[in-house]
Amino acid sequence: MLDHDRCYAAAATRDARFDGHFIVAVRTTRIYCRPSCPAVTPKQSNVEFHLTAAAAQQRGFRACKRCRPDASPGSPEWNLRHDVVGRAMRLIADGIIERSGVSGLAASLGYSERHLNRVMTDELGAGPLAIARAHRAHTARLLIETTAMNFTDIAFAAGFGSVRQFNDTIREVFATSPTNLRGRRGRVGAPGPVGEVCLRLPTRRPFAGDQLLAFLGAHAVPGVESWDGAVFRQVLTLPHGHGVASLHAGDDHIEAHLRLADWVDLATAVQRLRRLLDLDADPVAVDAALSGDPVLAPLVARAPGRRASASADPIQTAIRAVIGQQVSLAGARTVTGRLVAALGDPLDAALAAGTSLTRAFPTVEQLVAAPDEPFAMPTARRDTVRRLAAAVLDGALTLDVGVDHDRARTQLLALKGIGPWTADYVVMRGLGHPDLFLHTDLVAVNALKNIGLDVAATHRWAPWRSYALHHLWASLGTLDGAANAAAGLLRSTTPAPNP
Repeated sequence: MLDHDRCYAAAATRDARFDGHFIVAVRTTRIYCRPSCPAVTPKQSNVEFHLTAAAAQQRGFRACKRCRPDASPGSPEWNLRHDVVGRAMRLIADGIIERSGVSGLAASLGYSERHLNRVMTDELGAGPLAIARAHRAHTARLLIETTAMNFTDIAFAAGFGSVRQFNDTIREVFATSPTNLRGRRGRVGAPGPVGEVCLRLPTRRPFAGDQLLAFLGAHAVPGVESWDGAVFRQVLTLPHGHGVASLHAGDDHIEAHLRLADWVDLATAVQRLRRLLDLDADPVAVDAALSGDPVLAPLVARAPGRRASASADPIQTAIRAVIGQQVSLAGARTVTGRLVAALGDPLDAALAAGTSLTRAFPTVEQLVAAPDEPFAMPTARRDTVRRLAAAVLDGALTLDVGVDHDRARTQLLALKGIGPWTADYVVMRGLGHPDLFLHTDLVAVNALKNIGLDVAATHRWAPWRSYALHHLWASLGTLDGAANAAAGLLRSTTPAPNP
């Protein structure tokens, strides 16, 4: 539940740190805003606060045209919470309702549709359909104002079932027509041959964006990812086809150039990139907590706003974690690159144009059916990769944004060849757990020794131990500069997995 007095204090001071945490709805104007909106000066008795834009829309409020509350970073709460509401919010953002309906969402969470709707409405003021509708409206506005796409393409890219539904929703939520929204945009470029859009993905300050992309670049697998010191590129495997994302860091945003085989995957691609880049984090809260430790404070001061990168594809992260067992990061990249070259589907030429990207990461079906030759690794590790892929394929292992983290860890540990390090790494990086420390990670242990601590001390960094781990990893870099922020990881090895 939101504390009315605290929310009003944040809104009264127009504190931008709370943008995305909650919505300010003004009863007299029937408009909802960000907490930082310069136009919000109402009496306390005339405002109400909501966790989601959908709840405000359900009560008849429409979005402010000045502060554009739908364009603020997302609430960090949904990445932190592991209850049914948090898991449902992550799945809705990933587009499950557009793909499978509310029934698919409920089945993924293990609840009936009626119970799920009641729980979400009681806590958030809006049910799954209303929340999905708010996501569609936000995506549509983003495309209207920042791209040259026609309205029909935008309607289906945003997940609407028809152009009429798109028009009605835009008018209801934003109190204007799509044509009027487009009239406010600046100059934009035309889409590429298979569709390319340039989007601004907002985040909160401080933002160590260069260090974040350098971290991802240090792990780049040839063919499926690339890093040139400024732009990180990645092939995305999406529900309706492949995509290519080119990412460049700004002070408070990521500039993302997206090419997609099918526009209907756009909202899903954006959300998966936000999770990969941890763009919905609250860096002020994280840095304040970690800086309270005098030993860790210098590392935080060196890179304020460091993010704990998650994953655009948890299954791919799990496969890569197994391949990387007991080898250096450079060796793991080489082995994984050979596997991609042998098994991955080739990219459409239009998607890959102007990049060094060539293939998508192999699917679990391809890994299960592949002969031995592409697996340039010990037999035991090859068999573990196959067991992991088969477990995903037959439903014995679930790795998606809506899975319970403890359940996923238990399922991973049940597989022969996967030990605690691998399971914890997948939960932390693949599923975005903010409070996991890899106690047996050699690089982390060495970094702790360098600052005079041992693993027993890491409990004091809860609930942000994943962020502390990223600071420690980066602390072993031997050269200055963002491009070398992840240099220590090049020497990373992992302990032996469970037999």
